Amino acid sequence: MSLDAGSGDLPATGGGGNGAVPGGDPSRPPAPSVAAPVAVATVAMTSQQRLRLNPNNDHKPDSYDDLQLDFSPAIFSSLERYLPPSMLGVSRDDKVKFMREILLKYLPHGERNRAQRHREYRQKIISNYQPLHRDIYSMHPSAFFVPTFLKAINESTEESFRNIMSEPSPGVFTFEMFQPRFCELLLSEVENFEDWVNEVRFRIMRPNTMNKYGAVLDDFGLETMLDKLLEGFVRPISKVFFPEVGGSTLDSHHGFVVEYGKDRDVDLGFHVDDSEVTLNVCLGKQFSGGELFFRGTRCDKHVNTGTHSEEIFDFSHVPGRAVLHRGRHRHGARATTSGHRINLLLWCRSSIFREMKKYQKDFSSWCGECSREKKERQQQSVVSTRSH
Repeated sequence: MSLDAGSGDLPATGGGGNGAVPGGDPSRPPAPSVAAPVAVATVAMTSQQRLRLNPNNDHKPDSYDDLQLDFSPAIFSSLERYLPPSMLGVSRDDKVKFMREILLKYLPHGERNRAQRHREYRQKIISNYQPLHRDIYSMHPSAFFVPTFLKAINESTEESFRNIMSEPSPGVFTFEMFQPRFCELLLSEVENFEDWVNEVRFRIMRPNTMNKYGAVLDDFGLETMLDKLLEGFVRPISKVFFPEVGGSTLDSHHGFVVEYGKDRDVDLGFHVDDSEVTLNVCLGKQFSGGELFFRGTRCDKHVNTGTHSEEIFDFSHVPGRAVLHRGRHRHGARATTSGHRINLLLWCRSSIFREMKKYQKDFSSWCGECSREKKERQQQSVVSTRSH
């Protein structure tokens, strides 16, 4: 039996670079590539319609769940709080039109055609694939998460989060997240999906431009569950620890698993993610090696600059344990020397932040190099003033 995947693997566009970056001295890293999703490219917006710089928190946005839209309904609800005051009182249809014109700046006509083909590709999979563990396709917090994580989420304060987390390097947070049983079920579901793919000879899209193995979880029905994971569990934490990169307005995601080991990917080159915030959770299995190495957060302008000693950090994966960091935090994965390692990745994005970033020139609140340059200018100003 064979299913034609239609357009097949869609070529990667956008982001910077494609594939792993050759090794070198981590203190003077090679140009990081952007691990971008295969199907959709990110294109800078050029809209002349300006949104509010800060959201109108008193405004209750409309629900868009009943509409057939180019983007997730959650994006429209989130974006509505940033509409200019003159737009808040107009009809829902007019708001949709206004916001859609802005959002479509991300996706030119050619990319919209790609997106449509991808929707058709995804529907073909969902219509034919039979899930093995249907329970994981809906969010069941008490069955998915360890009690300490759930308690912290329910309290949703910086103190409650820090009680379960460690921050071994600035901007890198680690914590126990998933129960072993959930990891086992998700691994089993991924294996079942891959068996189905091989049986029907269906050509699937891989997670991104750098990983040749793994699967996009959204493509075979887990999108709704991952939406809940983002909205109810990642966004509350990101709102506290990553507000400067849109942590409070995360409204879309790209969810996938990657596989390392024999006959799989071995390592992952130095890169940045196509996300504002990245959640990375090891699911198993038995393995050695595969450490993550971090080398500082950078904006587009400074992505290729050198690493300072205080930015160097290595992390060893433990099944069930999560790592949360900015997408622009440069990182890579060392070789998995034995066994088989599978990780769940959730790239969390904010359409609001991506629009606002267009009008910003100072990223010193999160870019290590911008921060250093700003401090140098301040010091020079003080010296100059004293000299005068």
